[in-house]
Amino acid sequence: MDSYEIIKTISEAKKKTPAKVYLQGDLGKINFGDLDYYGSSVSGILFCEYSEFEKFYESNEQFIIKYKVEVDRRNSAIPMADLTKYNCRIEPGAIIREMVEIGDHCVIMMGAVLNIGSVIGERTMIDMNVVVGGRAIVGKNCHIGAGTVLAGVIEPPSADPVIVEDDVLIGANVVVLEGVKVGKGAVVGAGTVLAGVIEPPSADPVIVEDDVLIGANVVVLEGVKVGKGAVVAAGSIVIKNVEPYTVVAGVPAKMLKKVDDKTKAKTQLMDELRKL
Repeated sequence: MDSYEIIKTISEAKKKTPAKVYLQGDLGKINFGDLDYYGSSVSGILFCEYSEFEKFYESNEQFIIKYKVEVDRRNSAIPMADLTKYNCRIEPGAIIREMVEIGDHCVIMMGAVLNIGSVIGERTMIDMNVVVGGRAIVGKNCHIGAGTVLAGVIEPPSADPVIVEDDVLIGANVVVLEGVKVGKGAVVGAGTVLAGVIEPPSADPVIVEDDVLIGANVVVLEGVKVGKGAVVAAGSIVIKNVEPYTVVAGVPAKMLKKVDDKTKAKTQLMDELRKL
């Protein structure tokens, strides 16, 4: 979804503060009119805008013995999505805004947050407490590990969103910042930070090409490209481009060798795990 479209939608939307009000009193004497009331003449639940309730209470205070108001948002522009439109598994506690695309057979776990304009490809799993920011794109058959943040970018409108391509495995508590692109079949270990850029031309965002393996707790600085099939050892800090099919490690990361059959054998378990 285009940033300008999202910004226009938010700016033009009627801001809402929906309220759920529990009422007790001589309610049979109240004319609820067009308000959404469920209950009897002595108790019930009223659904309305908070501003409507304020006017309602002012007019009917003499008939109301007790009330309790529940409000879960204030001047909200974008409602929650209608979950029944998705052909996937969504666990309790997931927060999904309207204008989010979710492909068939996805799994969205407890506490995940999917913001406006984000796109989730089919058969992808979004694990517990993941944040998928505005306009972030996740491809098909991916796994985004618990607590990971895929940063959103609505403004400035010229900024590029995070893009995670198909068949990617991202571990827990990874931070992928604005504009970063993660290529097909890549594996990103837990605790890694992929630095991004909001306003070019200060630097370019990180680009992780296809079939890259990045170990746990790696930091890849902005402007770095990690070439196809490369391996970055755990704990490395990568400050310059990594050539395709090379193994780098250290602080700062330096080339150790070319990827060989021995390296491929050590990473094969992760490849097989991704196929489950």
